Amino acid sequence: MKEPIKIVVEKHKDGYVSYPLGIEGVVVGEGDTYEEALENVKSAIAFHIETFGEKVFKQESPIIEAFIAEAGVPS
Repeated sequence: MKEPIKIVVEKHKDGYVSYPLGIEGVVVGEGDTYEEALENVKSAIAFHIETFGEKVFKQESPIIEAFIAEAGVPS
């Protein structure tokens, strides 16, 4: 594998959802805990790469850092 993959983990009222950034296709992990969701998405990423190959990595502009921001939107 090239560089570490950035993964977003979201906490919802009924558990956690995780997904990678910079990979083409739908890859999602879920779990009751942060750790479980992270392990599940890592497994899903490995399967996705095994199935579709290295071409799933977006080549044009790799993600260097990822930030989460919160902003109000006028209605």
